[in-house]
Amino acid sequence: PYKKSARIVGDVMGKYHPHGDSSIYEAMVRMAQEFSYRYPLVDGQGNFGSMDGDGAAAMRYTEARMTKITLELLRDINKDTIDFIDNYDGNEREPSVLPARFPNLLVNGAAGIAVGMATNIPPHNLTEVIDGVLSLSKNPDIS
Repeated sequence: PYKKSARIVGDVMGKYHPHGDSSIYEAMVRMAQEFSYRYPLVDGQGNFGSMDGDGAAAMRYTEARMTKITLELLRDINKDTIDFIDNYDGNEREPSVLPARFPNLLVNGAAGIAVGMATNIPPHNLTEVIDGVLSLSKNPDIS
């Protein structure tokens, strides 16, 4: 079921990321935009912006839930496949990594700038990535 975006942002800020709501909501909006992600991770309901640069509605007006492909990032989270660490204040536990069943970084890409470095990884088709991994596993010398 959909939940109010403001509630999701509040939960994330309170439990995992105490650095302001705008960065959390902006990330969630981007993950809901089909023109930003090849495989969106958030199923947004309401105005999540447009390709023309129109901004998303305020978080109190939108709702969201995880997409089916996002569930594949989390499917094995309770199967003791990854380590959990304390959150920022030690009151919650959070995964150190996600037990992803698909290569999110490769299929959705990434772009960003940090101090002294930048990255720009283009998105790729999931089927082609899987075919490539299977080919590489059969022939490690493939190029």
